[in-house]
Amino acid sequence: MASQTESQIIVIGAGVVGLSAAIAAQKRGFAVAILDREGPAAGASAGNAGAFAFTDILPLASPGILKKAPKWLLDPLGPLTIPPAYALQIAPWMFRFWRACSPARVAHSTAAQTALMDLSKAELEPFLQETETVSMLRKEGNLQLYESEAELNASLSGWKVREQHGIEFHHLDAARMAEIQPGLASRFTHGTFTPGWYSIADPKLYTLALADHFRQRGGRIEKVDVIGLRPVEGGVDILSKDGQARRTSQVVVAAGAFSHRLARTIGDNIPLETERGYNTTLPPGAFDLRTQVTFGGHGFVVTRLSTGIRVGGAVELGGLDLPPNFRRSETMLKKAQAFLPGLKPQDGTQWMGFRPSLPDSLPAIGRARAAPAITYAFGHGHLGLTQSAGTARLVADLLAEQTPNIDLSAFSPYRF
Repeated sequence: MASQTESQIIVIGAGVVGLSAAIAAQKRGFAVAILDREGPAAGASAGNAGAFAFTDILPLASPGILKKAPKWLLDPLGPLTIPPAYALQIAPWMFRFWRACSPARVAHSTAAQTALMDLSKAELEPFLQETETVSMLRKEGNLQLYESEAELNASLSGWKVREQHGIEFHHLDAARMAEIQPGLASRFTHGTFTPGWYSIADPKLYTLALADHFRQRGGRIEKVDVIGLRPVEGGVDILSKDGQARRTSQVVVAAGAFSHRLARTIGDNIPLETERGYNTTLPPGAFDLRTQVTFGGHGFVVTRLSTGIRVGGAVELGGLDLPPNFRRSETMLKKAQAFLPGLKPQDGTQWMGFRPSLPDSLPAIGRARAAPAITYAFGHGHLGLTQSAGTARLVADLLAEQTPNIDLSAFSPYRF
């Protein structure tokens, strides 16, 4: 028999989105508990690139990616790959991704993404002040590098869209690039600098600090392997591997790449897949990095954290169950050595994590139709940290039955 908990709200997921939503709900006066099978910052929130990429409004699903994809997919260690063992399983998702690449859908997704980015940027610093983490914020910008004028020209349509949305950027030649970031290989002849690109000192330490703040305000975090949801009169039963059913008045599903499995238990088939991301974190001092550097043609970034230099990125659409292929980390590190000749590659730590992704590059934010006591907040892809404060505001609005200040129709869990 289900046991009544003291919490009005239970958030499933102790990553940056779940913790941010839980803190925002606390601020509205709710009693909140968090359940996570591993605890805070165990997934993608620990190993991401640490960027608040508010200028990254263009969806991955776009005509441009369709042009690059065939070449990339032929390289098993390239920027985008699908392991052969997973190709058949991901085919329906890829079909939806292909449909999302039409110009009309890209324009729709870009407008929605921009609205969520603007909200997230507006909410970020007040949220950092509230959680006493503002000292971890860095405003060092991002430098996108190109190996030829032709590669820069191919990117201009995307920069034009950003310009239309009021995003500041500056195209640079090699001399001006060197002023911002010395030590670049001479093969990079052009670049684009976006000063409005923020970062966090270390994403894992930030997420753990949010967990501490949540506990200090009376929140409870339990290690529980949740396996299902069951709507009941007046709330929801949360089913877990330990055999206990925890009953609560409202549930927020923010379990990242595992969220669709929980949604499926109430009949919602949401096409969530995983962009498996890889990186290597080198010790502090491995390179004199002054801004985050993006090698867009190779699908990875290099970021300065308080805990080291992180080299990572790329997209492997391989689901949750295949073993990691750390040759991808090694390939990016070798390229980084060539692109940043002074980089010291020794003593790095490899990592692989799951970025939860929907075909149109937008998250699912909204209430479950069959169970309005369940709110979904997942599928942010590589933008979970970026959009965490904005998503938290939207979730808190939904929980408090207040009208969100952006249109959530584009983020409907049922749009597919």
